[in-house]
Amino acid sequence: MKVLVLYDYPPSPSGLATQGDLLYKGLLEIGVDAYAVNSVSEHEKEWYYQWFVPDVVVGIGYWGHTPQLILHPQKHGFLPIPWLVADGYIANYQKELNALPLILVTSNWVKEMYIRDGINGDNIEVLPVGCDTDIFIPHVRDDIKVRAVRKSLGIAPDQLMILTIGGDAASKGAREMMRALAMISEETPDWRYVCKVWPQPRTELQNLADLELAKKLGIADKVIYISNITSRNFMPYLIGACDIYAAPSRLEGFGMLQVEAGACEKPVIGIKAMGMLDTLVDGETAYLAGVAEKIVAEGVVVGQEEGFEKEHKIIFKVPRTVDYRADAYELARHLPELMNHPLLRMQMGKAGRKRVTANFDYRIIAKKFVEVVSRRLRIT
Repeated sequence: MKVLVLYDYPPSPSGLATQGDLLYKGLLEIGVDAYAVNSVSEHEKEWYYQWFVPDVVVGIGYWGHTPQLILHPQKHGFLPIPWLVADGYIANYQKELNALPLILVTSNWVKEMYIRDGINGDNIEVLPVGCDTDIFIPHVRDDIKVRAVRKSLGIAPDQLMILTIGGDAASKGAREMMRALAMISEETPDWRYVCKVWPQPRTELQNLADLELAKKLGIADKVIYISNITSRNFMPYLIGACDIYAAPSRLEGFGMLQVEAGACEKPVIGIKAMGMLDTLVDGETAYLAGVAEKIVAEGVVVGQEEGFEKEHKIIFKVPRTVDYRADAYELARHLPELMNHPLLRMQMGKAGRKRVTANFDYRIIAKKFVEVVSRRLRIT
């Protein structure tokens, strides 16, 4: 089998780029003839089409990337296999997607979203995102690199560190976490809540709103926001520095960082919805809070990237859930159990790593990809 992989290559630290790069790396390691190319580099893609002549062209993205991931390979006579995440609502390209013999998605919840929005579920297979379990490993607290992370954050050795990582923190459930932490601040050991976010204008505005909430809740002195560009090399040590990884996300089609935290033997706080139902086991590898609220939209505004004119409005016949909110009271019930019991954190962390290595190691995902393509498309 010859596979051309389309994604943000060479990879940035983003989730989609990491998803694609780990598939590419896994395919090479299990002996598949594969090459990677940037999904928007038309000239280079055509170069590979001419001399490599791939059996399949797998592209990582969301439905709005259909022109780059699907239409471009088809134009040149090659078979595309999109590996897609959800983005709230599939507003376009239903005809093109339904004509494909195989679509890969990252979780059962993402599959449900595509079916909800008019995509034939018979041709959709779930392929989870891989995790590099050789890099995301447990580190002892005395590891010099872990100590350096905590020192740089101003966290004392005896303080408990809770961590959330995202493009912004609110989308990962940080505001719900802060409300929960404010409820239990007197019942737990001395703690600090660290939110690592990506620097961008939207995030800067959200950070100000989040820190204002922390101030109103009376926990501003315990909340630390860091906003800078970091590589994937740093992430295992940042996760290794925390005691609890918390991300009861508002929208999560898979939850790569929750899986990576499990690989690092960290207990996870999540939400009982979306992709986390596939990746986490409530009470075993994580505590999953219930859904307190579903944010419903009457319509969406899309644009040229999605194949419409600028600011095109779509009104739903039936309102759609586009966001979730974790129950802060349930978070407040789960948090003291983890914060006050180091042995429980250790047990859940070890269970998390066992689950990740058995189900989400990137080599396992590459083998699953080959198995699905061979079974569904008769390509070997």
